[in-house]
Amino acid sequence: MKILVLHGWTYSTEKWDPFMDIISSKTDVELLKIPGLTEKLEAVWNLDNYVEWLKTKIGDSKVILIGHSNGGRISLAFANKYPEKVSKLILIDSAGIYHNELPIRLKRLVFKIIAKLGKKIINSEKLRKILYKLSREGDYENASPTVKKTMLNLITTDISFLLPEIKIPTLIIWGENDNTTPLKDGALMHKLIRGSKLKIISGARHSPQFTHPKEVAKIIYKNLLIAEP
Repeated sequence: MKILVLHGWTYSTEKWDPFMDIISSKTDVELLKIPGLTEKLEAVWNLDNYVEWLKTKIGDSKVILIGHSNGGRISLAFANKYPEKVSKLILIDSAGIYHNELPIRLKRLVFKIIAKLGKKIINSEKLRKILYKLSREGDYENASPTVKKTMLNLITTDISFLLPEIKIPTLIIWGENDNTTPLKDGALMHKLIRGSKLKIISGARHSPQFTHPKEVAKIIYKNLLIAEP
């Protein structure tokens, strides 16, 4: 069965090469190019737009979805709306849990300030860099206004209420020391998605598929009942 991989916001597709080389040795897998990062985005999108975009990519097939960070958010929303299209769901440090803690609220506030005011008002390059650093989004500084507004749409969308409705077999992989989407998010997803499995990668942060590609691939192989290469 075809596996589709959905990447997050802040990573070029080249960074995926080592992991993809491993996983493709035993599976039919494709790393999708998501509009707004690896594909040009002409208009401001919301989560529903990404769900419908993914539907066009899948067509009449049934697939396994692997989603990292924002790619996990899209995968979860898609699996909820079109469960008949997904046989298994694999989440790696997925986004999608809404937080009211001060650091997260600050991040959203920073996004809103930049999205609304832009460079015409925030003329100080030093100030802009401080704001981007506070927002913890490495690609945000160089993003187009369209992509900035799209990113704001996504990080302010809470999908936690959808999780109890997910009936698809779900594997959750999480970096132990993730400070972007903290481990407690993974634990909450595990709790809310009935029958899901949670695997924690010791010492890893937000992107264990980059720092621990063999370990992540091994967990995926085991979940899919595929012998290791």
